[in-house]
Amino acid sequence: MRHISQEDLAGLGSGALVYVKPIVIDGKPAFSVHAADGAPLALAANRDLAFAAAIQHEMQPVSVH
Repeated sequence: MRHISQEDLAGLGSGALVYVKPIVIDGKPAFSVHAADGAPLALAANRDLAFAAAIQHEMQPVSVH
């Protein structure tokens, strides 16, 4: 089995792949959008808006639970 470093794993899809995950801000649900390396990129009021924003910026969103 081949091992991959955390840095190499973060680089997979870098610039094209973003992660969308549910969060809570001030007691209200929201969704955060993160780059493949984990860097925060944006916040959205709902999942559909987060996905639409990613797609509009030519990125492929995926959900993180």
